[in-house]
Amino acid sequence: MEPQDDQVAGAVLHGRGWRKAFTVTEMVDQWASLVGTVENGYEDFIDEYTNDLYSRNWLHEAWVLLPGHVLVAWNQRIQELDDRFRAATAFDDGQALSQFHWISRFDPDDMWWWRRHPRILVGDLGRALRSAGAVDAPSDP
Repeated sequence: MEPQDDQVAGAVLHGRGWRKAFTVTEMVDQWASLVGTVENGYEDFIDEYTNDLYSRNWLHEAWVLLPGHVLVAWNQRIQELDDRFRAATAFDDGQALSQFHWISRFDPDDMWWWRRHPRILVGDLGRALRSAGAVDAPSDP
C-alpha cells in the first residue's frame, strides 16, 4: 500500500472538521486500543469514552473516500475489531449512553457502536452508565 493511500481520507475529513488529517492506520490503532480497553474494563470518564468511540466514526466516514485496494487491506482487521467490540459490549439501543451524548444524530444501523455499552461496568464510566440504567451484562455464549 502506498503511504498516500493511507492518508487519502484524512485530508478530506480534516477539511470537514476532524481535528487533524488522521491516517487509516492511526484510526484503526485507536479503535483497536478502545476495543482492548473495553474488553478489560473501561474505567475512564464518560466523555473520554464517547471521544474514543469517534475513532470508529472516522473509519465509517473514511470508507466511502478510500480507494478499493485500501478497503481490501483493512476490511478483515476492522471486522475482527468490530466483532470483539460487539462481544465486549451489550446492546441497549443507546439508552444509557444517550443520557450523556447526543447519539440520535447517528444512524442506528450504520453507527451501531453508539447503541452499545461495555458489559463490564467499572470506574467512572461504569458509575455514569449505571446511573443511566445500564447493568453489567453476561458475555454471550
